[in-house]
Amino acid sequence: MKKLTDAKATGNLPAALPYMIALAVCCIAMSAIELIFTPTYFVKAAIKLALFVIIPMSLVLVCKETAMLRFFKPNKKTLLPMLAFGVLMYGFIIGAYFLLGKYFDLSGITSSLDEIGVTKQNFVFVALYIAVCNSFLEEFIFRGFGFIGLSEKIGVKSACIFSAICFALYHITMMIGWYSFWLTALIIFALFVGGVILNILDSKCNTVYPAWIVHIFANLAINTIGMILFGIF
Repeated sequence: MKKLTDAKATGNLPAALPYMIALAVCCIAMSAIELIFTPTYFVKAAIKLALFVIIPMSLVLVCKETAMLRFFKPNKKTLLPMLAFGVLMYGFIIGAYFLLGKYFDLSGITSSLDEIGVTKQNFVFVALYIAVCNSFLEEFIFRGFGFIGLSEKIGVKSACIFSAICFALYHITMMIGWYSFWLTALIIFALFVGGVILNILDSKCNTVYPAWIVHIFANLAINTIGMILFGIF
């Protein structure tokens, strides 16, 4: 199997544009839905599932470029190292919260979540969905489709930067009202850096699962903080 890191920059922008446009459409559509219609979280999750699967898979099948799907085959050798890295990521995020959380106003998070139907009573269920299912959807479209799908057309480095930018900007609308401007900007930058790191993990391991495992633990850490803010424990 050819490794992702072996992909060379071909500069084939015409072939890359459908992938780039499809990824942008998915992100813009979800942002518009969130800003204009403000659906409940469960309705938004259903719409996201449809958009993030149907649009990219339709393009892959129409263009008959199914080679990227081979990167969804698990690599057992990377499982334990990625689990260990995920645990470290969980500890880092929780540690950062206890160390720096007191310097920021996080009171808007629970009220913003309550407005879209996420409450103390259903937060645990939502948290599990976010950690496992939602993270896989995002890995599928930002890493599997946006990064791997573009790598052989514009090169690994360019695809890495593009998908990481989309990954970071995609999260802006869902954080409106949660944090101050500067904290939001810091989180967006951290998401960009995180996107680059996740792309590198997939590139080195030749599969999308390392990034998914780390993404699960990062979401678990964020959801743990959410449980603290909701007073669940």
